[in-house]
Amino acid sequence: MDAFEPRYSITPPLLEMIKRITLLVYELNQLAVPDVVLMQMQSEARAVSTYASTSIEGNPLPLTEVKRLLKQRPDHIRQSEREALNYNNTLSQLNQQLDAPLTADFIQQIHAGIMDGLLPPHQTGTWRREAVVVYDPRDREIVYLPPRYEDVPALMDALIAFVQANRAALDPLLLAGLFHKQMAVIHPFMDGSGRTTRLAAKLLLAGLGVNTFNLFSFENYYNQNVSRYFQHVGLFGDYYELAPQLDFTPWLEYFAEGILDELLRVQKQLRQTQLSPDTRLQPHHQQILDYIDRHGFITDKDYAQLTARAKATRTQDFNKLIALGLIVRQGKGRSTHYCHPAR
Repeated sequence: MDAFEPRYSITPPLLEMIKRITLLVYELNQLAVPDVVLMQMQSEARAVSTYASTSIEGNPLPLTEVKRLLKQRPDHIRQSEREALNYNNTLSQLNQQLDAPLTADFIQQIHAGIMDGLLPPHQTGTWRREAVVVYDPRDREIVYLPPRYEDVPALMDALIAFVQANRAALDPLLLAGLFHKQMAVIHPFMDGSGRTTRLAAKLLLAGLGVNTFNLFSFENYYNQNVSRYFQHVGLFGDYYELAPQLDFTPWLEYFAEGILDELLRVQKQLRQTQLSPDTRLQPHHQQILDYIDRHGFITDKDYAQLTARAKATRTQDFNKLIALGLIVRQGKGRSTHYCHPAR
């Protein structure tokens, strides 16, 4: 199989967006963000990403339901709930591995996490070994014939080799965009290719060097207009007829537009939280969190021994940390205690 050599142009609009993104990254990296704000925003970003990326693929759960699910994590779940939990778990793990090299094994591990319990074992975490077609979700008409499964390993090897050869030389936005489009075109898995592609692209986007990268939810931009996303990321027709003439430029412009939109959203949110006294922790709040770190939980009686604050004020302190999502209340009456939420 030939090397992957994508055709694209750095158009004036694309160049302008790259410049704006570079400046925004610099500005975001200068902001001093309280840890409590980062924790809140990271949790929100994971929930929104989970909702958006699964919604793109037809998952019916609304954002409010996804947030409830991620908080409660019930034992008995439907398929739609498993899709959301799988995505969130895999995203959380990926956020701890943003400096990992992108390899075939790593991409397959992402897929295995996303599709755990949703596909037969022989289709989970492995390139597809069967033919697939892509349907229009509205009328169920066939709109795209991906490459034959026999060609998938070589096509993915060529794409990964391109990424590895250009990770230090090519702008991270261009590299992530080219990877995203080509992997979507290859459609390497029986199901879950889209979700896996978006998470793998996130790994490459970490190369932008944004200190607050875990606050990003670029999938949400696609979900705001799913039809537009599919029009840009997909192909319509037969892969073997379309691939030789494929121009990545329109997709790269759309891709950069989405990253810029998300950077601006994060910038606005961080500026607002910096001015908000509601998110600032005082030393007595930190005492509560430190005690829970050491002992696993804290009661009001424990807190009263740490501080001279009145009972009503102590209750306000607990309620603020609950509202910020840093602790949860458990038990009733004399057995009431507070601990960190389950992660």
